[in-house]
Amino acid sequence: MVAAEPSSRMREEGQRRHPHPRIRWIDDRLPALSRVARLGTAFDVILLSAVWMHVSPGERARAFRKLINVLKPGGLIAVTLREGPAEPARGFHPVSAHEIERLARDHGGFVEHVDTAPDRGGRRGLRWTHIVVRLPDDGTGALPLLRHIILNDAKSSTYKLALLRTLCRIADGAAGMSRDAGESHLSVPLVLVALTWVRLFHPLIRGDFPQAPLLPDGRGLSFVRHGFREILKLPAGDLRIGMRFTGDHARALHAALRDARETIVSQPVHYMTVPNGGPLLRPLKRRITSSPSELILDEPYLLSFGELHVPRDVWHALQRFSVWVEPAIVAEWRRLMREYAEAQGRRLDEGRMVEAMTWSEPSRDVQLARGRTLELIERGREMRCVWSGKRLTTANLDIDHCFPWSAWPCSDLWNLLPVRRDVNSRKGARLPDAVTLQSAAERIIEWWHEGYRQAENPRVGERFVREVTATLPTLGTAAPELEDVFEAVNLKRLRLKHDQRVPEWSIKPAME
Repeated sequence: MVAAEPSSRMREEGQRRHPHPRIRWIDDRLPALSRVARLGTAFDVILLSAVWMHVSPGERARAFRKLINVLKPGGLIAVTLREGPAEPARGFHPVSAHEIERLARDHGGFVEHVDTAPDRGGRRGLRWTHIVVRLPDDGTGALPLLRHIILNDAKSSTYKLALLRTLCRIADGAAGMSRDAGESHLSVPLVLVALTWVRLFHPLIRGDFPQAPLLPDGRGLSFVRHGFREILKLPAGDLRIGMRFTGDHARALHAALRDARETIVSQPVHYMTVPNGGPLLRPLKRRITSSPSELILDEPYLLSFGELHVPRDVWHALQRFSVWVEPAIVAEWRRLMREYAEAQGRRLDEGRMVEAMTWSEPSRDVQLARGRTLELIERGREMRCVWSGKRLTTANLDIDHCFPWSAWPCSDLWNLLPVRRDVNSRKGARLPDAVTLQSAAERIIEWWHEGYRQAENPRVGERFVREVTATLPTLGTAAPELEDVFEAVNLKRLRLKHDQRVPEWSIKPAME
């Protein structure tokens, strides 16, 4: 459960009365509901108990749209309305069941149940109306639009599919880099779009898979120039946030990203439209600086090329339904490559094509985390397993992916935790449940502080910050407190549990 409450005193009282670790308390409010929207997940039930009268009439359409956008298909919104005299001094505005019915209808929902009850306090002229709104589908049209672009839209190359898969990858793995861009859009850095684009095409061009009914080997593709061809000499896995490049590699990557940006903006962004013919995506370009001798893929650089504005409903559909969306993109992309190859009189190796289309993640490298733990142990620091609290030694040490690699491949430092080997074996490829994660909070935060923040090499701490701000949504700051990082991990756990149905694990049965 996520409890959104704008009053700090009310939150504190709620946490005091309901200290259960499955309840995540966050500071948020209607009509913006910005932090809840940035979670990237949807809810089965949304409860507004004696809330609606605090939202001014002019902001209610916006507030209702926010609620619908975070409701699961088939989910419900339960609203308790205070119907009685307005009290402007207390921030009470008039409400009605008719207004809720109209808002539900305007947003693709319907009123499933209505009843009324007298005021329990016996106040005269005051009654309460209970309304249940049901959403029979996603209510946005985003999924049908994506399906149309993937399967039905005219394509003279794989560019549209590449851009959709690029956004799908960013929404899943780098959602922390998104920012609000007005009421209906989010923005993502154009460099990040270009970087993901280059990384997707890297194995395809290297493997000579045609991307248009043109010549093979990338010839004729506007972004495959000198910079991109130089980048082909590097592993595709190096093209990720946080990496540092120098000399010729820095200049080549900068040029490759510049050329990719121009292709993305002039081709798929320009030709990808909504049903009424307007643009689906809106680019905001910035002037690109000269080639650097050193390039760090950090937030300042990622923002230096401009932004791409993405409709919120499309972004959330890519997040929530990536399990369906990405395989559909990949399947259609492979079909087009076969078609282009046949036009060139070639036959593609299916095995090599599948391998080239597989998103390459960094290896499960835990050496830095292991090295830091061993270093602290050798210095006499008593290290403890984050899950069990038992003492760690050089003989029983293991490094656990807090969120299992099989469900979400991520070797960011914050996701690597020192544990006992026997505990890690029992946990396996499962997600820590809410109680287990909460019980380990102090040990995890202490590990982040000592293992990464206090490392002698300042680049370790810098990498930790870059990774949490890029990967974990809701932080929204370049220097987050570790307690806020832990809260963001809790919210990410919630999304993995509900969207991917990752099985959970509890330390309690194993310890008993």
